[in-house]
Amino acid sequence: MTKSKLKIIPLGGLSEIGKNMMVLEYENDIIIIDVGLMFPEEEMMGIDLVIPDISYLQDKKDKIRGIIITHGHEDHIGAIPYILPQLNVPVYSTKLTNGLISVKLKEQKALASADLRVVPTGGKVTLGKFRVEFLPVCHSIPDAAGFIINTPVGTIVHSGDFKVDYTPIGGKPTDLSRLAQVSRQGVLLLLSDSTYAELPGYTPSERAVGETFDRVIAEAPGRVIIATFSSLISRVQQIIDAAEKHSRRVCVVGHNMVEIVRMALDLGYLKASPKTLVRIEEMKKIPHDRIVFVTTGTQGEPTSALVRMANRDHRHLQVIPGDTVVISATPIPGNEAVVARTIDNLFKQGAQVLYNNIAPVHVHGHASQEELKLLLNIVKPKFFLPIHGEYRHLCLHAKLAQSVGIPKNNTFVMEDGDVLELDSNNAKITGRIPSSNVYVDGLSVGNIDNVVLRDRQMLARDGIVIVIIAINRQTGKLVGKPDIVSRGFIDPQDSSDLLEKSRELVMQVLDHSGVRPAEWSFVNAKVRDTLYKFYYEQTKRHPMILPFMVKV
Repeated sequence: MTKSKLKIIPLGGLSEIGKNMMVLEYENDIIIIDVGLMFPEEEMMGIDLVIPDISYLQDKKDKIRGIIITHGHEDHIGAIPYILPQLNVPVYSTKLTNGLISVKLKEQKALASADLRVVPTGGKVTLGKFRVEFLPVCHSIPDAAGFIINTPVGTIVHSGDFKVDYTPIGGKPTDLSRLAQVSRQGVLLLLSDSTYAELPGYTPSERAVGETFDRVIAEAPGRVIIATFSSLISRVQQIIDAAEKHSRRVCVVGHNMVEIVRMALDLGYLKASPKTLVRIEEMKKIPHDRIVFVTTGTQGEPTSALVRMANRDHRHLQVIPGDTVVISATPIPGNEAVVARTIDNLFKQGAQVLYNNIAPVHVHGHASQEELKLLLNIVKPKFFLPIHGEYRHLCLHAKLAQSVGIPKNNTFVMEDGDVLELDSNNAKITGRIPSSNVYVDGLSVGNIDNVVLRDRQMLARDGIVIVIIAINRQTGKLVGKPDIVSRGFIDPQDSSDLLEKSRELVMQVLDHSGVRPAEWSFVNAKVRDTLYKFYYEQTKRHPMILPFMVKV
């Protein structure tokens, strides 16, 4: 009898930064690791978020034993409000991660129906044939976990997002001793974070940022405004600590940041004296050199508090000369231009702006090369699968694994949708399943496809030309010249000659003898083809052409 194999199927997070989602399947049991989102790329016009495609799981819902979550960042929990209602399975996570998931589900009014279960770090849960241990790892958020997963074919270690920080803020160091214990019993497969596989050396400790905050808050002549990710609880704690040390009050700005800070205080992950935190309505009573604002907007999000301030559009808080603004993050790839624009606008308003290029105001939460090699040497896996990163990161991480002695044939660089099958002795990529992006556009989830995006790109690049053709209802004869309107194609003041020629051309190509009523599909195609060629000859551009027929 042939023994069943374990399938590892990434639905997101490989060959991209974000949208992390991994499926482990053995016979009639499936577990899912993380359900993250990705922010849209520049060409995804009008798209709010990108989430994983779960079509593979739709007819396997009864096999899914649960979702396990590594930590509470958007690229690991952000798609839960969209995907959990479709799957309706328990979600297991640590206490703070559970709190962050609850905040997200509450915003989407999906909390009441969710089955959320808390597992402490070091805790274990059995899901079908999978036995999962939550391993403490250090990341840029407290309560982050990796997983030690016992399966019928062997032990799997999933690192989660991690770094090796011996002096973490508000969290535990990565439990290397537990990994060493597991290694002695034998590890079949290691899945390890590749986000910073390009960086040599070691990632600096989070404490370096705390020292910078302390200095900036001590020396700033006026107000201090610090922008960070709302889920970076340890970063917020460092701001509170530095503010209290220098007798400043702290005001949290932005709905999402306020909700998360409130939740973290309730759960004990943030500590602040009752007098430290003030509401935004009270800030006018406090001298400028006695207050620190904590806000969101590090990625230039249009509706965030910092961007509203930069555009002089915030209801309560305007940037004034003498303010010190700290952007405590690095731009997500693709966001560089919009973040730079926000920084420029803050400088124009007279603020001193500190960001990662000019001051140590941010430390990332991912292992650099030496830490990745350390993990590989401690775990000593038989097979290795780099995860969480662009394709180049995965390739470089695979090379690091080979440099510490893992055979090339035992390392697998995969993309979303690839299927890796393992037993206790062998592993190989055996095929692919459908795995594409699912777009969230306002209230619409998954109804936007590549055709719609292509149309949006065409409209943004070359504009639109609308051709209104009047046809006699009885005879099918063309009534007068067509009316042609353009938007975003050519300057209306310079377009009269070109549009007049367009009208003449349309009249020439259409059969307006009135012998038979015009077949609209024929008219539509003829007008589009003719004008497409004509406009390209005249302008070397391809506007979208939309003919409309009006029967009179």
